[in-house]
Amino acid sequence: MGKIIIYEHTNFQGYSKELTRDVANLRDVDWNDCISSVKVIGQPWVAYEHANYKGRLTVFEEGEHSFVGRELNDKISSLMLITENLHNPQITIYEHDQYQGKSRVIREATNLARGFRLEIRRQLFTKRAVRHRDSYSLRGREGLPRKAVDAPSLEAFKARLDASLGSLL
Repeated sequence: MGKIIIYEHTNFQGYSKELTRDVANLRDVDWNDCISSVKVIGQPWVAYEHANYKGRLTVFEEGEHSFVGRELNDKISSLMLITENLHNPQITIYEHDQYQGKSRVIREATNLARGFRLEIRRQLFTKRAVRHRDSYSLRGREGLPRKAVDAPSLEAFKARLDASLGSLL
């Protein structure tokens, strides 16, 4: 089980609240758009810019995060606990931005340089971490390199995936 302690100000200052389950809309617990630092105990949490797990996101792994970052400071509106087993990750790719058009789920190592016959446009971006049929997926990027699959943690998975895909865009 995991929990997250959210703080009103950076460096764990101001009011705080402890959460142990997903919150689709932080307005419901009077914490919408006012989080600046967090402490995570146990499994990682995904913080979203908008309610109902939408918009920009960041993943917080176990540890103390004295600042949530400029992009999400005082802008977090929903939180999701990652409970999935990350040993079998997958990626869902979309033909167009905003998750529109044809899509494909990739569950195995793929040669990203060759691409696919989905006529996927170049504007694919890593969009968000989501739950999908009891697995963890990152929407938006094509392929799943072996180096990322073998990552020991979610943070390493993200870093290795970004490094592998960075030259394709």
